[in-house]
Amino acid sequence: MMEYVDYYKVLGVNKNATTDEIKSAYRKLARKHHPDLNPNDKEAHKKFQQINEANEVLSDPEKRKKYDQYGKDWKHADEFEKQKQSRGQYANQGGQTFSGGFGEDDFSDFFSSMFGGGGESRGRSRQTKFRGQDYNAELQLNLTDAYKTHQQTITINDKNVRITIPAGIENGQQIRLKGYGAPGVNGGPNGDLYITFNITNNTQFKRMGNDLYTTVEIDLYTAVLGGEVTVDTLSGKVKLKVKPETQNGTKIRLKGKGFPVYKKEGEFGDLFITFSVKIPTHLTEKQKELFKELAKTAS
Repeated sequence: MMEYVDYYKVLGVNKNATTDEIKSAYRKLARKHHPDLNPNDKEAHKKFQQINEANEVLSDPEKRKKYDQYGKDWKHADEFEKQKQSRGQYANQGGQTFSGGFGEDDFSDFFSSMFGGGGESRGRSRQTKFRGQDYNAELQLNLTDAYKTHQQTITINDKNVRITIPAGIENGQQIRLKGYGAPGVNGGPNGDLYITFNITNNTQFKRMGNDLYTTVEIDLYTAVLGGEVTVDTLSGKVKLKVKPETQNGTKIRLKGKGFPVYKKEGEFGDLFITFSVKIPTHLTEKQKELFKELAKTAS
């Protein structure tokens, strides 16, 4: 039986929460339980997956409406509505019909109660239709791959399927490909394919939600006198002005230079840069004398 997960409870919001409240709660929890911050915590990884799943459902008005009405069976709401209509059409014949929506051994209590445990309709085939089993798969991606929307070809039961992977997908996030699971029984619908993404960070940046973090080294002279420094971003190199007397550990934010927001075309997080001041080494005698002179003037 499919386990019921209370998505509202997962995100810590009430059932009347606004879209903005759901978005805010998701971002806060996603940062806290992100696998990069909890590398050896399996429970945190599981929690992160639940958070992403809850956000995917509750942030989508249509999915949220189905979830509110059907609970754990929300993914089969369309099938239920069709069966409900069909039941009404054949009610005068004194029979009922049921075409599944779950695997052969995975009937939902909800559907069974509505359709009397899968009774047969008079004048119709006595063979019950069953929905095919769902498949689960994992797909490895580099962080640079997840930065842009792109297509990949995966093989499912010796068949090549081309899928589009939206930019901004999270490590541990799961998407569904409807109808790419096991074939249905007796003409029933195919199951679905659930793909979980495992993202490897192949960059110098640390990702937290849609924001990126990195450290940039500057020399002592630039830190003291000011100047320019060229830094890398995932969208290319940019030049930054360094203010005079910049202290070691100074942080700046580059707005919109972070990671793309999932399924939000043109929206990006921010890039946070921490300056690390490099102390010069292997000084010549003349350079040492100059620093001594500076030290005298500073005292």
